[in-house]
Amino acid sequence: MDSQTSQASQASPSPHTFQVDLRGLVDLLSHHLYSSPKVYLRELLQNAVDAITARRAEQPDAPARVRLHAERGALRVEDSGIGLTEADVHNLLATIGRSSKRADGIQEVRAEFLGQFGIGLLACFVVAERIRVVSRSARTPDARPVEWTATDDGSYTVRTLPGAARPQPGTTVYLEARAGAGEWLSEERVLALARDFGSLLPYDVRVGDEEVTDLPAPWDRPYPSPATRRVALARHCHDLFGFTPLDAIELNVPLAGIRGVAYVLPSAVSPAQRARHRVHLKGMLLTERAEQLLPDWAFFVRCVLDTDSLRPTASRESLYEDETLAAVRDALGERIRSWLTGLAAGDPERLAAFLSVHHLGVKSLARHDTEMLRTMLPWLPFETTDGQLSLEEFALRHPVVHFTRTVEEYRQVAPIASAQGVGVVNGGYTYDSELVQALPSVRPGTVVAELDADTVTAHLDAVDPAEELALSGFLAAARAKLDPLGCDVVLRAFHPLSVPALHLDDRAARHEQARAAAEEEADDLWAGILGSLRGSAPRARLVLNHLNPLIRRISSVKDPELVGTATESLYGQALLMAQRPLRPADSALLNRAFIGLLEWATHSDSDSRGTVTDE
Repeated sequence: MDSQTSQASQASPSPHTFQVDLRGLVDLLSHHLYSSPKVYLRELLQNAVDAITARRAEQPDAPARVRLHAERGALRVEDSGIGLTEADVHNLLATIGRSSKRADGIQEVRAEFLGQFGIGLLACFVVAERIRVVSRSARTPDARPVEWTATDDGSYTVRTLPGAARPQPGTTVYLEARAGAGEWLSEERVLALARDFGSLLPYDVRVGDEEVTDLPAPWDRPYPSPATRRVALARHCHDLFGFTPLDAIELNVPLAGIRGVAYVLPSAVSPAQRARHRVHLKGMLLTERAEQLLPDWAFFVRCVLDTDSLRPTASRESLYEDETLAAVRDALGERIRSWLTGLAAGDPERLAAFLSVHHLGVKSLARHDTEMLRTMLPWLPFETTDGQLSLEEFALRHPVVHFTRTVEEYRQVAPIASAQGVGVVNGGYTYDSELVQALPSVRPGTVVAELDADTVTAHLDAVDPAEELALSGFLAAARAKLDPLGCDVVLRAFHPLSVPALHLDDRAARHEQARAAAEEEADDLWAGILGSLRGSAPRARLVLNHLNPLIRRISSVKDPELVGTATESLYGQALLMAQRPLRPADSALLNRAFIGLLEWATHSDSDSRGTVTDE
């Protein structure tokens, strides 16, 4: 008995078959797999086109027609395809997930099919409560037509029909709309969807008497001249995407089976914005939202193309990320790169118009592509102390190309550097500092240096030692006032005369200021840790302009308290002129200096005021 029990326990359990709730599956399809009920028509067109493809593989002269008829909440779709026998119906239509593309005799032409996942008619239950299929096989001419009828509760029936029910091979699908979905089966909606999905299909597709296909594709049509072609493609872009492009770029990659066009956007867009492209697969629209089709730097174009090599995902609404897609992305990026170099070589006016809008995208490409940087160097605009210039022209004017890493640093020094003859490029914008630093790689011998406070100060004229010694008391008071803020005070003579003071610092000085501020606010333990990190980084500097009349008057003030208030005012004004973010301590200083000046200006006892004399 124990032996029998042991043998029974070791026996393989009986297999069971999954039970599928069709209504639950339809809900899953409509709410999670597909983005819209409109995909039902794509599935119908796909099945019809695949059936015709299968028949033509065996009978090359077979007719290739798809006819759609919509009326009163019902839709009839007829095709002249391969058709089905009764055994095919039981084997294919009644088994969810099985595809006719796996059937014997069709595998060798599978690459020509649109469908890959065998979901097929199931998607039609998104809009229909009842589906009826009448089909006659072209492979078995003597077989009688067969009818398959299914409802959305998961039940179906199969029966054979008299030969007169469908005299010719092919398939007819009848849909009856579910409650609330009748609008999806209206003639107007069916025609619009059929043209959207099937305008590039290679077969004769009609809705009633209206032709659906529009071949050849706009980019494959012959035109009498390049100008006529540009106009036609611009019109196509406006109809498709809603904008008139700056230009159209041919996307022809024969090895990848790709033909199409990229339209250049007429206005600037953020590089972070994901471009959405329109992709057809063997003529059938796959998606209007393909995001991974082009390199990230090519965010200034919108594409429409047809391909026979890329793989769709299960929902057939996006592209499968694989090696093929990666290779296609590189190839399309090369086409756009070639278009740019072609403009640089032969059409500078169009290139200038393009760069005035999309220089950011080209800079993104140039920082990783030395050849593109070399090509675009004479054209890419940069903000400099000499105005908007290319790096090529700027380097011809200045033996050393100085640059700042932030916009704030540039604003600090631009007026002063310009007056002293120091050329500076604003590297604070996206990609600019990287491109400036890459300049020697494409222009050998060019000297590039980051501008710092020491460089600026070195270009300012020193004050006569005797004059500076005479102002030592004033300078000592000013330094004592700003020392708690981590700022030194120096005296120089520079142009323009209208600038009384210049605030200079660099990243190291700002890091030290941030560390000191954190140390003041921290508890004892953390303050000790931050204190141990104190370095020998240079401090910020307030450079007073000895040529400025206001500085000369302030330096003659005898009242130490007024000197301190004036120094704080100059410091605050220099920060504001540099458009630097203010720390809480800086804001408090500005407020204190403003109130102090008001009190001094309105003091009733004139004798308490400091004596001010003009030189």
